[in-house]
Amino acid sequence: MKALLEAPQKSNHRGGKVVSEGHRWGIILAGGDGTRLRSLTRIISGDERPKQFCRILGDESLLERTVKRVEMGIHRNNILLSVTRTHERFYNYLYDKFDRSQFADQPANLGTAPAILYSLLRIAKIDPKASVTFFPSDHYLSDDGIFMNQVDDAFKGVEREPGKIVLLGITPGSAETEYGWIEPYTQTAGAFPGPLMRVKRFWEKPGRSKAAELLNKGCLWNSFVMTGKALAFLSIIRGAIPSLYRDFIAASDMIRTPGESDAIDYVYEKLTPTNFSHRVLEVSTESLLAFAVKDVEWSDLGEPGRVLSTIENTGIKTEWNLKKGNLARKFA
Repeated sequence: MKALLEAPQKSNHRGGKVVSEGHRWGIILAGGDGTRLRSLTRIISGDERPKQFCRILGDESLLERTVKRVEMGIHRNNILLSVTRTHERFYNYLYDKFDRSQFADQPANLGTAPAILYSLLRIAKIDPKASVTFFPSDHYLSDDGIFMNQVDDAFKGVEREPGKIVLLGITPGSAETEYGWIEPYTQTAGAFPGPLMRVKRFWEKPGRSKAAELLNKGCLWNSFVMTGKALAFLSIIRGAIPSLYRDFIAASDMIRTPGESDAIDYVYEKLTPTNFSHRVLEVSTESLLAFAVKDVEWSDLGEPGRVLSTIENTGIKTEWNLKKGNLARKFA
C-alpha cells in the first residue's frame, strides 16, 4: 500500500479530459443487481435491469438522479462510477458524459467490499491525497442541495481527522431491521469537536428487538454515504479483511494500464461475496465518526414497499404508476 499511495500525483489526460482535479472525489456505487426490487422494476422498465437504471421516481433513472446530486459538490471529472460489466447495456449511454477511465468495471457483483476496494485503488493510483465520499445509487433525498452541503461538512471533518471515516447518519423513523445502525457516544461520554460524534458501535441489520432498543436510544440509520481519506479507507479494509486486500494489491500495478481488465478478472475469480458494512464497519468502530444529517428526508429504495411509500409521501407523479394503476395493493 505504501508504494501505491506515495506515488506522485498526476493528471490523467484521456479523451481531452483531466480526470484528477483537486482532491475531493465521489464514488457512485451502481453495481448491484437489485434483486429485491425486481418484481417492481420489471413493471416499470419491461426488462431485467437493476433498479439504479430504472426511472422509478420520475423522468430520470435513480443513477441519473445520483449523478446530478454528486455533481452539486464534486467536479464531474472527479466522479468514479462503480459498475458491473454485465449491466453495460444499461449504463453505456453515460460514456458520452464521463470518460471511460471514470468507470470501475467489475466483472461480477460480489458485494460492496470488493466494489469499494477496487474503486479506492483506482483513485489512489492517480491521487494519493484523495478524500472520497461513497454514494449509493438507490436513494431518495428530499433536498439534494442541503444534503450535499452536509457532505461538504463531512469532507471538512476528515481534513481535521484524516485517519477517520465519517458515516452520514439519518434520524430514524422506525425500528428498521434492514438498515445498518450507528450508535454514537453521548456528548457527555465522548464529545467530539463540531458536528462529528464518536461511534460506540455499528450494528448491521439488527434483529427487531435490538432495532427497537437502538431507536429508543437515539441511534442513527446508516445511509451508507461515507467520507474519508482514501488512505484511511484502505487502512481499515486491510485491517478488517486482509485476504481481500492482498488479492487486490497483487493486481494494483496493473490498474490504469491496458492489462487492468484481465488482472481484475483474475482477482474476482477467487472472491466470494463480501459485505462492507458487516465485514469492515462492524469491526472498525475506533476508526468511525458519525454525522447526523439534518433537514433532509431520506429513503433507501431497496424494496417495493419503500418505493411506494416514498411516492405516496412525496406526491411524486410517475408515468409507470399512472399507467399501471394502484400498485400499492399489489405489493402490500
